[in-house]
Amino acid sequence: MGKAQTANSMIKNFIVITSINAPTRAVKKFAALLDYKTIVVGDKKTPAGWAYKNVGYLSLQNQIASYAAFCKLLPVNHYSRKMIGYLFAINSGATMIVDTDDDNIPLSNFAVPNFDGTYDCVYSNMPLNIYSLFINQSTNNLIWPRGYPLELITAKNKITSSKNIVRVGIWQGLANGDPDVDAIYRMTNGSIDIAFKKRSPVVLKNKTWCPFNSQNTYFRHECFPLLYLPSTVTFRFTDILRGIIAQPILWKFGYSLGFTQATVFQARNKHTLLKDFIDEVPMYLHAKDLISLVGDEVKKSSSCNDALMRCYSTLHKLSIVKKEELALLKAWLRFF
Repeated sequence: MGKAQTANSMIKNFIVITSINAPTRAVKKFAALLDYKTIVVGDKKTPAGWAYKNVGYLSLQNQIASYAAFCKLLPVNHYSRKMIGYLFAINSGATMIVDTDDDNIPLSNFAVPNFDGTYDCVYSNMPLNIYSLFINQSTNNLIWPRGYPLELITAKNKITSSKNIVRVGIWQGLANGDPDVDAIYRMTNGSIDIAFKKRSPVVLKNKTWCPFNSQNTYFRHECFPLLYLPSTVTFRFTDILRGIIAQPILWKFGYSLGFTQATVFQARNKHTLLKDFIDEVPMYLHAKDLISLVGDEVKKSSSCNDALMRCYSTLHKLSIVKKEELALLKAWLRFF
């Protein structure tokens, strides 16, 4: 990790979490990282009086006081409420935002790769299962990230790689322990305890798509508009849909998506797997087709904001998001 800052006012790297739990082990560990300012966004289910040292807590009352107009459009008890934390970080001068959850415990190697540099860049002739490049070869587990098209899980793809100088807009760090897989994987594999192998970061070349989530994800400031979490889809689909839309926008404006080795350990909060499955059904049904659909919309765009509006307008026409989504997105884009 980098040299610790001497004053909170100098910290420009923010960690944003939403939580309905008392301070978890993960929150406490993130709060101890002196190079970062940790923000926790509350919701209706968050315990009253939530507080922890070195953590900025945004209660519902705080949120409304600071972002009244935006909050009127934002549902309660939904993961998209996390966007208030993003806005707070941005207005506090953030140059990087780490997007994570209260059950992802930072490991001793927690660090963010440089956004600009020379990296192993890969091209795949079909959507890439990034876990295949990080799984230990000693295990025969077939494992895929949440959001990967089910019909492609056993398909064979051709991958080529080369060293290139790139501008990474978004890094996704992996998670050991119980990583981000879908409910089908969990229900058919039982207990999960994965240790991804240590390796150098991997950057995806243009037109190589892979799902990414909000578990352990790092955004550079130029890409902050892409933090938008759709509010009219389910909790298990919102960050995956965000990632589907973000990738062609990154490509169009000269940025890439990268993946790095596990830097957190997920001690997963309690979930009902059948409920997760139901929430993931729209993701299973739409993910593969949306890749090309949003790509076509982005090609017509003139800016990042325009690309986002085009994508969500099309998703509304297809009844994948509701009309309210467009009003919320317009309100979000006014901040950029």
